[in-house]
Amino acid sequence: MENANKQQALQAQANSPMGLVKEEALNAVMSKITSLQKQQEITIPKNYSPQNAINSAWLLLQGVQDKNYKPALEVCSKNSIVQSLYDMVLQGLSPAKKQCYFIVRGTELCLDRSYFGSQVAVKRLKGVKDVNGNIVYENDVFEYTIDPSSGTKKILKHEQKIENINIAKIKAAYVYIVLEDGNNHLEIMTIDQIKAAWNQGPMKGNSGAHKNFTDQMALKTVINRACKKYVNTSDDSDVFAEAFNRDYSGLYDSKDIIEDTDEVVKEEIKENANKKEIDIQEEANVIDVDPTPADKEKEQPQQTKLQGPGF
Repeated sequence: MENANKQQALQAQANSPMGLVKEEALNAVMSKITSLQKQQEITIPKNYSPQNAINSAWLLLQGVQDKNYKPALEVCSKNSIVQSLYDMVLQGLSPAKKQCYFIVRGTELCLDRSYFGSQVAVKRLKGVKDVNGNIVYENDVFEYTIDPSSGTKKILKHEQKIENINIAKIKAAYVYIVLEDGNNHLEIMTIDQIKAAWNQGPMKGNSGAHKNFTDQMALKTVINRACKKYVNTSDDSDVFAEAFNRDYSGLYDSKDIIEDTDEVVKEEIKENANKKEIDIQEEANVIDVDPTPADKEKEQPQQTKLQGPGF
């Protein structure tokens, strides 16, 4: 009897308007993915389940709202919902692991990556072993060289003492994309370059996250820039590159970084610190995005209210 009631409840959910939208979105995404797999345009990792990722995303989307507190699944176009889920699967991202989240802009649902997501997505590419980076502080011993024949950079030495670590004394940050063939991709940015990048975004580098977690925000900026450069110069699938780049399109002034609210960034920092406790109040998150010229002629851009999706 209990099983019969459960089946009836599941059937009722599937027949609800929301259930039909989910089924339609799932079928549309999987149809695209299957077609690309047959054409050998993409390869889905063995440990990644598109269906599970979509189900996880759908649960998350139940709590996403626009600035008028209307559910994203009601105000966003079906095409944008399918596109955001499609981009998520193409990059092999998991919203449950804080690798991506969703924002509403007008009537469009858009996918955005955390820098965890950027690292994961790039590691899906052929020949990439790892993505990691470090902060350079005042009094660190830091030396690198540039190969004049290729223009590639290589770090010769980075020595750091614990007493050097001070977010007010950051000199630079660097990220290595470690490749199997040993020809690693290195991205280095000085703190002035990092701050100039922040200044292009809506927060202008003045958020609480930038001030209190300057090291994490600096590293985030360099990771996103390094990953984007590598993806756009790799020989891998064009459809992957399009999905990777689409995360930024039309959302922010800067093409190299992602700017977010303090609460979202704090969630990422907590995750990156292996869940080390930080004094952060759990509140609903609101993400602001800059308007495009077309938007300025209409209403103010929408905001997305996220119920703790992380970053």
